[in-house]
Amino acid sequence: MTKKASVVAIVGRANVGKSSLFNSILGRRETIVAREPGTTRDSIMAKASIDKKDFWLVDTAGLKDPADEFELSIQDQIRETSAAADVIILVVEADVPPVEEDRRLATAALKSSKPVILVINKIDKVKEADLGLWQRLGIKDMIGTSTTQKLGIDEFLDKLSAKLASAVIRQSKNKISLAILGRPNVGKSSLFNALAAKQQALVAPQAGTTRDVNRLSLNYHGQEVELADTAGIRRRGRIESGVEKFSLLRTLTAIEQSDICVLVMDVNELNVQLDQKIAGMVKSSGKGLILVVSKWDTLEDRAKRDQIAAAIAAHFDFVPWAPLVFTSAASGQNVTKILELVLEIAVVRKLKIKTTELNRWLTSVTAQHHPAGVRGAVPKLRYIVQEEDAELPSFKIFGANLKLLHWSYRRYLERQLREVWPFVGTPIKFWFINKEQSTVSNKQ
Repeated sequence: MTKKASVVAIVGRANVGKSSLFNSILGRRETIVAREPGTTRDSIMAKASIDKKDFWLVDTAGLKDPADEFELSIQDQIRETSAAADVIILVVEADVPPVEEDRRLATAALKSSKPVILVINKIDKVKEADLGLWQRLGIKDMIGTSTTQKLGIDEFLDKLSAKLASAVIRQSKNKISLAILGRPNVGKSSLFNALAAKQQALVAPQAGTTRDVNRLSLNYHGQEVELADTAGIRRRGRIESGVEKFSLLRTLTAIEQSDICVLVMDVNELNVQLDQKIAGMVKSSGKGLILVVSKWDTLEDRAKRDQIAAAIAAHFDFVPWAPLVFTSAASGQNVTKILELVLEIAVVRKLKIKTTELNRWLTSVTAQHHPAGVRGAVPKLRYIVQEEDAELPSFKIFGANLKLLHWSYRRYLERQLREVWPFVGTPIKFWFINKEQSTVSNKQ
């Protein structure tokens, strides 16, 4: 039996080197399997491998912004990380003696009964690294490192490898993975069951717990689709104890493992900021997205449909390509339409456009609207190619002075491209490359 891939979470105070260690793990020993195309550092998760052991690597650095709805206190962060992770890496600074936050993190990590590795980073900043100073935290496995000087990284990877399950992360090329996301009680599980009822042939049901991801594989028009029903994401301050508490890492894992995500919103409670945040996470991860308004049968005034659709379009204007579906799991209204969209999105995400057609398009759109210059330097877009093996539609545009290309012109290019090739339900990616310098400018 294939073992479940481990989830490894990096935790610690701000600026101790968590992200540097994250990158060191991905960049050493050919560890990277497939950093999800289109993901940004905000998505904090990547697939990695050490000694042929695949695992999910999570950097919790993105959870520290106090203005962020997803920011958790340190205690909440480590508690939730411990619940979802199989291995915890606690990072501290060698040049700063243990502080109260380090002690609280260590205590919470040890209470989880999960394997814990203490990484004492930045040992290059001290004359003699006194690792014994950190023994009082109670973590047996500890090692000194310097991610900048590449010290101790190989030894650390040996320790980490010993704690990983022997697993292989495989994504079936013939299977579409669909994650159902949203806040609690918006109708995710009801939609999950309604979608399952539309199956033509049951492949393999896999029951999970409430706080885990429930999965079900079904066959729809000859296409295998794996549904994943996630625990609801709550606002900070509304975290409950027990199995239904906040489960950000599980949701992030579900997003990264999916091809397409369905964001479910209750028709009686729309335009919540958290829904926008979830949609942003999906977009940043480069996944397909369908917006679903659930419990449509409970709305008394059906004439408000156009008004509601316009309001959603305004609040989700950063994903204008995401189709909107009004559903009722109780009556089955438009449930099949979601599956039809899933098949359509899966096709367009794999669409390959001929280079000749792309360059005719580029010549036409740049002739209609020239990019503006700065201080006499004008961006020149010379030719475009589509990346071959990208997970989402991705395009490289070569030229000169592309760093000067205004963000509004980049949006113009995407709008024009979608007018010719709709790419419904999926983000697309542009890479702007200065041909002379052979360097990549800001990506979109």
